[in-house]
Amino acid sequence: MVAEQDPMLPRRYRVIRAWEELQGVSTMQLAPVDGEPVPFLPGQFNMLYAFGIGEIAVSISGNAADTDQLVHTTRSVGLVSDAVTRLREGDMLGVRGPFGAPWPVAEQTGRHIVFVAGGLGLAPLRPAIYHVLANRQDYAGLTIVYGARAPEELLYAEELKAWKSRFDTEVEVTVDHAQPGWTGAVGVVTTVLDRALAGNDGGNISAFLCGPEIMMRFGAKSLAIAGVPDERMWVSLERNMKCAVGFCGHCQFGPDFVCRDGPVFRQDRVARLLAMKEI
Repeated sequence: MVAEQDPMLPRRYRVIRAWEELQGVSTMQLAPVDGEPVPFLPGQFNMLYAFGIGEIAVSISGNAADTDQLVHTTRSVGLVSDAVTRLREGDMLGVRGPFGAPWPVAEQTGRHIVFVAGGLGLAPLRPAIYHVLANRQDYAGLTIVYGARAPEELLYAEELKAWKSRFDTEVEVTVDHAQPGWTGAVGVVTTVLDRALAGNDGGNISAFLCGPEIMMRFGAKSLAIAGVPDERMWVSLERNMKCAVGFCGHCQFGPDFVCRDGPVFRQDRVARLLAMKEI
């Protein structure tokens, strides 16, 4: 049993393994220096602290059933994230968490699960995908729709191939801009999403979306047209999170704080606000 931790105090973790996924994007496996990893639920995030530099919020991208390690995929977009992506085996960092509302995927048994991801949005969804794959007999169907800007920017490309090879899983992948040798779909995510939804009973679908907000808005529209009610759609929002516990107000989104009330929200709760550019 893990002792309760002060949410404002980071624990020391050591990098067990680190590798580059894409240019500027790396994944690392972490283990605590003292004690055991804190269990998490798919969709939750941790605050990663690069000692002497700063702290950032990063979704957990590993398997929640694997309690021996913690996995994070991070893109270098600033000072702290650049430092995190440069960590290598043996390096240490601080970890606070896990925080936030998870994907309610375990509560959707008996339903057809649809995952819609864009770009790095596949990382926060991956723990939920792992859960459904491990319990595939409990769900009526599984569809994964993923889009990236170009073939060389497909995240977890080998896993996508493995998922697509399963007879019980439909995987649709598209890119915005094709290059010589690419034989897959070309176009925005909603193009392949509409095709994947055709012939399915929208009333029995539960959908989980993560990626650029414009993609989630149009993805939700496609799902609604297919008959999926808003209360059966969930989106993961990204805002500038600092404290992770709803104190500082940096991530306020209307009446909610993304760190405390999200990052996963039911679509009917945030649809109106997502349509407002200033929010």
